[in-house]
Amino acid sequence: MVTVITSNDALSEACARFAEAPYVAIDTEFMRDSTYWPKLCLLQAATPEFAVVVDPLAPGIDLKPLYALMRVPSVIKVFHAARQDVEIFYHQADLIPAPLFDTQVAGMVCGFGDSAAYETLVRELAHAQIDKSSRFTDWSRRPLSDKQLNYALSDVTHLCRVYESLKRQLDKSGRSHWLEEELDVLRSPDTYQLKPEEAWRRLKMRGGNRRFTAVLMEIAAWRERLAQERDVPRSRVMKDEALFEIAAQAPQTTEDLDSLRGIPKGFANSKAANHLVEAVKAGLALPASAVPDIDRGPPPAVPPVLGDMLRVLLKIQCEAHGVAQKLIASSSDLDQIAADDKADVPALQGWRREIFGDAALELKHGRIALTIRDRKATVVAVEN
Repeated sequence: MVTVITSNDALSEACARFAEAPYVAIDTEFMRDSTYWPKLCLLQAATPEFAVVVDPLAPGIDLKPLYALMRVPSVIKVFHAARQDVEIFYHQADLIPAPLFDTQVAGMVCGFGDSAAYETLVRELAHAQIDKSSRFTDWSRRPLSDKQLNYALSDVTHLCRVYESLKRQLDKSGRSHWLEEELDVLRSPDTYQLKPEEAWRRLKMRGGNRRFTAVLMEIAAWRERLAQERDVPRSRVMKDEALFEIAAQAPQTTEDLDSLRGIPKGFANSKAANHLVEAVKAGLALPASAVPDIDRGPPPAVPPVLGDMLRVLLKIQCEAHGVAQKLIASSSDLDQIAADDKADVPALQGWRREIFGDAALELKHGRIALTIRDRKATVVAVEN
């Protein structure tokens, strides 16, 4: 039977018990369909000996003991695909769980593919199958059925076994420092700070001059601030296509807004419309030096065959070292390496360079070659 915590006393007791363990597996269920910030609806925590479900929506419950547990330095907090879970803690309690371990990243380091899917890790390492029938539950509804609670709890009970197996593999292979480098992103507050002034970078721009970019920067920041204040999705404030239209037309009065197709009917008469027009004017007033020069030109001219050869080399090297290709280099990274020996990409830095970067440059300059032996692609040295 699943232990569901709905009281402060029970939560304090459970967190005190977890605080004595070497690690605790954590998972969250949240909703974000109608809000800007994720709404925590359920939290599951487990060690091999003890597992509970915490109901954050229970009347009067205070999650402070849980937040305190997330700060205990002697307890490793184990997540799978931790970013969204950590975002909840960062937003609600201004903390990042530490020490932190992400089994998805660890799985990629240990060669379980580019995404290291949780189902794959559970099947291969915990020798179990996940019941997916409750995956699309509305976790904000109460009461939750026994089936739903068991589904939620199974995520962290399996996670314990997955973690222990990956930890053994990392210790044996000496790759723990690889994982530590990858986890730096998850540990950084910058990862979870949704800055309005950076909101424009999420938009898929399709051309435009500096004037267009300047206005888009300001109105995207306006939308982000309003979405945060109202706690609604960005699209509830203004859709992306409307932002592009506004940036192109640069309306300077609320009456001008009425002539734009993407503006909701009646919006021009709202208080928000005045602030939007002010944002447009602020964009028009930005000096050229304050507007990034968006490079929209064609990519560097690179022989297509070189890019193809680097992709084959990446596959060979990653298979040889048992590491996910996605963790080493993206397709764009490969094109940059093909164009520039000193490209600012992760594949030419640190342990990635040892695995792939140096070999990529060797291939590029003809010092190694690709060949087929026993029906398998391999690398050979080129004799001068």
